[in-house]
Amino acid sequence: MNALIDPAKYALADTEAAHQTALFIWSATPEVRQKYPELRWLFAIPNGGFRDKITAARLKAQGVKPGVPDVCLPIRRGKWAGLWIEMKRPKTEKQQKGTVRVEQSIWLDFLATQGYGTAICRGWDQARLMLINYLEYDKHEGMYATNEGWK
Repeated sequence: MNALIDPAKYALADTEAAHQTALFIWSATPEVRQKYPELRWLFAIPNGGFRDKITAARLKAQGVKPGVPDVCLPIRRGKWAGLWIEMKRPKTEKQQKGTVRVEQSIWLDFLATQGYGTAICRGWDQARLMLINYLEYDKHEGMYATNEGWK
């Protein structure tokens, strides 16, 4: 990988934000983009993070909603209209794994009823594998993607 920043090293900060950034670093590398050009459409939803009350009120007025998944790939594969990923930090020796809030589960369930693929990925590498599995769905028709691969 010819990335200026190694995604695995970036993710060592072990925050959800670091893992999400590592995912986007990986997705932007020339080798990955050549193999999966659809990743140019991958985008993030800036719902998370701590904000002062004024900024939070402005974002709410602009339509920001709690629980919307962190990452979206609006590319159709198989029966899915696109893929939504909720990023969580993985468990480490120093901290517990990130937890899924009720609002996030509600959004993921709703999106699934609307024909989208949904996933909760603990860490950038799990999200990377999910994206690869999703984009390669046509090679695995009749199977389904999990964070560990195809079944």
